[in-house]
Amino acid sequence: MRYGKYLFSSVLLDDALLPPFKGSTFRGVFGHALKKVVCAQRRRTCGECLLKDRCVYPLVFETPDATPRGRPSPPHPFVIEPPKTRETLLKKGDAFEFALILFGFANDYLPYFVYAFETMGKNGIGRRTEGHRAGFRLEKLSENGRILYRVEDQAIAAPDPLELNLDTFETASTADPREVTVTLVTPLRIKHHNRLSAQLSFPILVRAMLRRLHTLNHHFGNGPPDIDHATLIRQAEGVETLRSDIRWFDWKRYSNRQDQSMLMGGMTGEITYRGALTPYLPLLRFSEKVHLGKATTFGLGEIRITERNPS
Repeated sequence: MRYGKYLFSSVLLDDALLPPFKGSTFRGVFGHALKKVVCAQRRRTCGECLLKDRCVYPLVFETPDATPRGRPSPPHPFVIEPPKTRETLLKKGDAFEFALILFGFANDYLPYFVYAFETMGKNGIGRRTEGHRAGFRLEKLSENGRILYRVEDQAIAAPDPLELNLDTFETASTADPREVTVTLVTPLRIKHHNRLSAQLSFPILVRAMLRRLHTLNHHFGNGPPDIDHATLIRQAEGVETLRSDIRWFDWKRYSNRQDQSMLMGGMTGEITYRGALTPYLPLLRFSEKVHLGKATTFGLGEIRITERNPS
């Protein structure tokens, strides 16, 4: 599966009033800006448009109508990692960064996303103050330290996305670590037995990682990898939770589509597992790149892995 992570460096043109977790704000305004940039039939819904199978907006943002009832909707081919600061009042002139992760075909549309983020800066973000939202200027775009775009150049270099699969991480880990700490950088929303889970036993985590691996590769790669799901899940029962500081964090987002506020709680904190972890290291490292659980497009489900081999 092709994987690109693009870092957008920007500067605020006004004071900005933003929520502590900024993923919903960035994702919502990004969607509006992208539709404004690419839509040729502004008075029609995407489902009525003759261009719906070719237009980047429905390909990226809209859930296909053909999803069978009772089956999960396909994942969106992007993740927005908003600024990490929990400050709510940012000042004019403050620099900030956010990242856009793209999967598969979405990497081919990077210039559209750059244009959308520039439009987003002109439209403004955050709560209205004195009649307008805070504007920002996109200064540059980079990928793995390589600059793809500067505002003064007005030209975007071709991206070079990675080919991301489990084999990528086979040699990237400590030899046979006995402990792994998983830090939940942003709230993690996982369903277990059809309910949101407030616990993160290793088998629950493994199921979530396998589900993410399967769906991303099915929709945006060359098909799900040939791995023994049943054995991995069964053996995960033998991995113990050594320490846990998992807690539930509730935050609200406003849905323009549903015209209501929605609770988007999830697990935060960190948890340490001990046991036969080597078979799971590529899966853990893959998940660290792509986010886990529900609402990943908002930046939820970002995890960080730390391996240890105590003597």
